[in-house]
Amino acid sequence: MPDKQKPDLLVDWCSYEAAKYAVEHWHYSGTMPTSPTVRIGVWENRCFIGAVIFSRGACKNLGTSYGLQQTEVCELARVALSAHLTPTSRIVACALKMLVEDNARLRLVVSFADANEGHLGVLYQAGNWVYCGETTASCKWRDARGRLWHSRQVSKTGWRVQYGKMRQVPATADCVRITQLPKHRYLYPLDKAMRRRIEPLRQPYPKRESVRLLEGPQLPAEVGGAEPTRTLQQAGE
Repeated sequence: MPDKQKPDLLVDWCSYEAAKYAVEHWHYSGTMPTSPTVRIGVWENRCFIGAVIFSRGACKNLGTSYGLQQTEVCELARVALSAHLTPTSRIVACALKMLVEDNARLRLVVSFADANEGHLGVLYQAGNWVYCGETTASCKWRDARGRLWHSRQVSKTGWRVQYGKMRQVPATADCVRITQLPKHRYLYPLDKAMRRRIEPLRQPYPKRESVRLLEGPQLPAEVGGAEPTRTLQQAGE
């Protein structure tokens, strides 16, 4: 007899609208990463529970340190899930498999665990990603309405070139500078040669005394397409 406790999992391509809904409702950032993106939806028992989103990353030199061109590396930018039964590491593993099958040139996935949100990267540790230390400390800027802006989104003059066009942005004089903790950087090689290249970079996983590698039912507390697209409705409706 089938295990009644084991959910019926579906991982499939999803629309931008579905991914955006997941991020706005179930990810601490509340914002979609910059396009282009690869968006993979997740359903449990025919109910949409979130999305895994890959992007090129905010830095165009994301792969330079690993000897890779921009088309050979991407960032796991969002894991936006509501309450679910399937281990998050299994969901991400399924998404990675789909990503590789649809993007043959990719060789490495990079992701960051935000220490400012209390994240250590438990998900990546459960998936045997390579931990290679912390990023450089940075800052954000809080405007008068309380919204936080990345340093690339503000300027002294209130104007900045974005996506090839001069655009009006928050002026630093009108914001408060908020120092940010470094983020934890994790790497996932997609072929044996890349694993050999990055394995020497491996460092011990960061730990918190009370942290355990969660592999059972989870809440989305620490979780950092193409056709056919699906809607936000339950599969089969």
